[in-house]
Amino acid sequence: MESEVKKEEQNTAQQECDAEEKPAEGSGCAGEKTAEDSGSAEEKPRRKRKALCILAGCAAAVLLAYLGAGLYFDSHYFFRTEINGHDMSGKTAAQAEAILKEDVAEYRLTLLEIDGGRETIAGADVGLVFEGAEGLQDILDAQDSLLWVRSLSEERKEEVDIRVSCDSAKLKECIGSLQAVTGEQKPGTSAYPKFDGAKFVVEPEKYGTAVEREALEQRIEEALLCLEERLDLEEAGCYEAPPYTSESEEVKAACEKMNQYCSAKVVYPMDEDVVVDASVISGWLKVNKKMKVSIDEDAIRLWLEDFGNRYDTQGTTRTFTTPEGRETTVKGGTYGWSVNEKAEFDILLDAVKKGKTLEKDPEYYIGGTAAAHAMPDWGNTYVDVDLSRQHIWYIKDGETALETDVVTGHPNTITPEGTYSILEKARDQVLIGSEDPATGEPSYRTPVSYWMRVTWSGIGFHDATWQPDFGGSLNEIAGRGSHGCINMPLDQAAALYEMLEVGTPVVIHY
Repeated sequence: MESEVKKEEQNTAQQECDAEEKPAEGSGCAGEKTAEDSGSAEEKPRRKRKALCILAGCAAAVLLAYLGAGLYFDSHYFFRTEINGHDMSGKTAAQAEAILKEDVAEYRLTLLEIDGGRETIAGADVGLVFEGAEGLQDILDAQDSLLWVRSLSEERKEEVDIRVSCDSAKLKECIGSLQAVTGEQKPGTSAYPKFDGAKFVVEPEKYGTAVEREALEQRIEEALLCLEERLDLEEAGCYEAPPYTSESEEVKAACEKMNQYCSAKVVYPMDEDVVVDASVISGWLKVNKKMKVSIDEDAIRLWLEDFGNRYDTQGTTRTFTTPEGRETTVKGGTYGWSVNEKAEFDILLDAVKKGKTLEKDPEYYIGGTAAAHAMPDWGNTYVDVDLSRQHIWYIKDGETALETDVVTGHPNTITPEGTYSILEKARDQVLIGSEDPATGEPSYRTPVSYWMRVTWSGIGFHDATWQPDFGGSLNEIAGRGSHGCINMPLDQAAALYEMLEVGTPVVIHY
């Protein structure tokens, strides 16, 4: 029972404490205001007024500070202001000018030369003097000082012109001592037409190391007064320009002219086509220092000479297989290809000058043609004379049409080796030998029924009825060997005469 009373007393005391800590809205426990409640009501207005005073004081302080900063930035650069690469935040125009003046004192100009060299000119070497900087005050005046706070987040970069002057005499002396001036003055080369494998194009000019002194002095002075860090002498035009550049009309016209010549094309249908086009013609063209184009006629003649050497067969040594299947050679004679290089030169030169396109056989000398360009060039219709066998074959279209033993020249009057052709045919002729000095008469007069001439000197095929036999080594016997002709049995000479045509190749070999 006592315990319960104590608990009740404790609860009552706790409730009273809670009531003291948390005043009731509107009234106390018994619905009446206490003295303590009356004191709190009077304190609140005082506290509020005090807080407002403190807040007003802080605002005034901030405003004064902001306005003070604005006043400061009337004569100082905003935060994050950069001028000519320098951070000028909080600097005055005078302070900024002092910094820029220091730049001038330390200034150096680097010269980049065409051969890769570098030289430096110090401002002090040419008496460079700071005269002032234009626009420093204008940058300040352009600032709205009341908006200085923006500079905390906005970067500002400015450039001003710095006025300097230099000593002309020192500058001239300094330039005169440069390696670019005292070194080798090698002239440049002009632009010119260059064949690129298909056509002529303008090959750009190349500058040498020779400087244009007046331009050099002018550009260096301009660079110094503008406080440039580098000066590329080639880009600045400080070197002597070649007579012609890639923009010169003379070079362009030369290219056009040369390409006009190269438009010509001449095709020679040999064993394989020989083509004269831009790849060949380009080597025949020349251009002088004044960009005048000409055709090198000697170069054309040399080409034709080489062309003839490749395809001319007259008098050359030929390797072939005899009708019996024996491998042998024959050299000399009058049959074969022989290009008339002089006549072909005129045609070829005219084609180049006029840009013509032609397909033609080359011009040949009279008799300077053959049956084929491939070897053997006499083709598959010819007379084969084997001096070793004393035998001949007439091959018609690759087949043997006639063959017979013969008697050829005695060792003292040999039948000439070589490749020839039938020059003429005639019946019932009298063969007349050379004059005998002792008698003044021909050494012989021999009538024949069938004459087939091989050389204009008197060698040919004919019947020889006085010969009792043919073949073997009868030609080596005095009085039996001929004076150089090919002696044939009468019937075989008649048959061959009917078969042969003028122009048929004749191959005489051992």
